[in-house]
Amino acid sequence: MEKVVVIGASIYLDFLSKFGVSGAHPGGIKLTKKIFVNEKINKSSRILDVGCGTGQTAAYLATSYGAKVTGLDINPIMIEKAKNRMTKYQLPVDIIQGSIEKCPLKDSEYDFIISESVLSFVNKPRALKEIFRLLKHDGRFIANELTVNGRLRVNSEEEIKQFYGLDSILTENDWITLFQQAGFKNIKTFMRKPSILQNHSMPEFQFSEYIEPELYEIMQQHFNIMVKYQGTLDYRVFLCTK
Repeated sequence: MEKVVVIGASIYLDFLSKFGVSGAHPGGIKLTKKIFVNEKINKSSRILDVGCGTGQTAAYLATSYGAKVTGLDINPIMIEKAKNRMTKYQLPVDIIQGSIEKCPLKDSEYDFIISESVLSFVNKPRALKEIFRLLKHDGRFIANELTVNGRLRVNSEEEIKQFYGLDSILTENDWITLFQQAGFKNIKTFMRKPSILQNHSMPEFQFSEYIEPELYEIMQQHFNIMVKYQGTLDYRVFLCTK
């Protein structure tokens, strides 16, 4: 059996890239649209989509608001699929391959930065330092991230961390502390209910030509974990200002 190439020490991320899963974050694109309704976005807004994946959110922002959007992702497969999306729909969205832990972009470039289920997979303090650097004064940071509603048992925490390739799983207060340490202010949470399982909408897929057989089991394993830890594993949307 062919060995699966693990991206970012996570077979789950490999699954997302090969299946081209868009809107894998809780609430999907439907929740993303709802969040941005309350933000002051216009044609002059510069927006960075961190961990843009196949570019679904970046394309929506460019189409609906006419904003100047840049998508950043470390995964070459996702980058290719995001670029294909922008070409297909003739959207002027820049897609850049790189890590948010050490970003090649200039200081104070963006009015808005969004991360959707991205920070959980990286070095959080390092990534937040970069995000803070990239935002303009009074710029807005919006993060939809995996959260736990209470402390997990050690074996349960290890099961989740190993499957998703995480270094830690944070509570809402843990996240807020990290944002504060990075320098963010006016930190608020949005859409705390329904649960992560109830708010898991059907994603969009862009399949790779070849997909390792083992990866077909990953979606079911992901769903099993969501069911097993329903009520404990959750998400929060955080709204912050620089």
